[in-house]
Amino acid sequence: MTLLDTDILLDWLLRRGLDGLDEAELLREFCEKCREAGLMVSRALSFIDTLHPVHEGRIYRWSDDSIEEEAATDYARTDQGGPAAESWQRSPFFHLLETGGEELRRRIGFGEEPDFPIIQEMKDAGHTDYIVFIHRFAGNTKIGDMDGVYSAWSTRHSEGFSDANIVALRRLVPALALAIKSAALARVADTLVQVYLGRDAGRRVLEGSIQRGVADRVEAALWFSDLRSFTAITDTAKPSEIIPLLNDYAEAVITSIHEAGGDVLKLIGDGTLAVFRADDAAEACRCALRAEENLRARTKELNERRQAEEHPITNVYIGLHIGEVFYGNIGSFDRLDFTVVGPAVNETSRIASMCRSVDRPVLISSTFAEALPAEERARLVSVGRFALRGVGRAQDLFTIDPGLL
Repeated sequence: MTLLDTDILLDWLLRRGLDGLDEAELLREFCEKCREAGLMVSRALSFIDTLHPVHEGRIYRWSDDSIEEEAATDYARTDQGGPAAESWQRSPFFHLLETGGEELRRRIGFGEEPDFPIIQEMKDAGHTDYIVFIHRFAGNTKIGDMDGVYSAWSTRHSEGFSDANIVALRRLVPALALAIKSAALARVADTLVQVYLGRDAGRRVLEGSIQRGVADRVEAALWFSDLRSFTAITDTAKPSEIIPLLNDYAEAVITSIHEAGGDVLKLIGDGTLAVFRADDAAEACRCALRAEENLRARTKELNERRQAEEHPITNVYIGLHIGEVFYGNIGSFDRLDFTVVGPAVNETSRIASMCRSVDRPVLISSTFAEALPAEERARLVSVGRFALRGVGRAQDLFTIDPGLL
């Protein structure tokens, strides 16, 4: 690879990085262009930590052979023990982090010792040269564990990497790392807003809907749920049981809502606020009922598992309503919340709180019931007329016919 080839590839990397090319595609195209220029890379990988509630980061792979493997995969956390941590601690990357190094090369086809398991694997697969890099971020640019871009490069060429190849890699890989970092930061932003704001709200924020006080007036089916006897459970259960319990039931609630097309806007302790939007009010209400049905089945399985493991169990109370709400940014200049507000939201919360009084797992407003088609409405039975706290008028509340549960 000549200096001109290297300069051309650097220019390409900068332009493709600005284009926002997907990381796996970026690595693939880079490796192919290296080979066209005479730098015969046979296998390459790059990975970067991220901010995610489950995964520690994502790894990208490319090879010139027919081995089938995912171009991009998430990897498990390495700070909680287990096989992932053990494999990480036997890697050359971990060695470089421990020793403060940035580069490690082994000419394994020419007598140098393959002193790490992965390098032995490369030698066994016929590779002759192997080099890894860590390109660290400055301390004030780290985000959580996202502290650098890690990469490994190998060749099966009979002469290994030439001196010119190594010089080219040392110039090119930092630019590749910068492009990967740019793409990863965009992915982190998308993950964070969706995880903490919800899918629809997160999408709207990333699209630029961040002006304070700007809210849309929308019609939506509203869901408010909380856990039965949660206060009593927290008073009697071991403190170490509380967060796992909340996570188990929140997983059941949120997954059920998402599967039915709803968006979770708020987690308030053990409570969940969600909306179901559709052009047709009946369809929005049907989606909410589908989520309730999904949750009922999921909670049954969850309780069976938790009971077998001798953990505390509970159930979910749900209030369903439909009405007009304001959906958008509310708050101060330096702390905004993307949420829904309006009398209908308060009414939904009050309906959910009535579940305890009438001993029913789900209560449905008369407005919600009226929006349903006749065949769906036939599944509901009245539980009486109630004056809800903070709501100016009494109304009939409904539940799903217990015989159909």
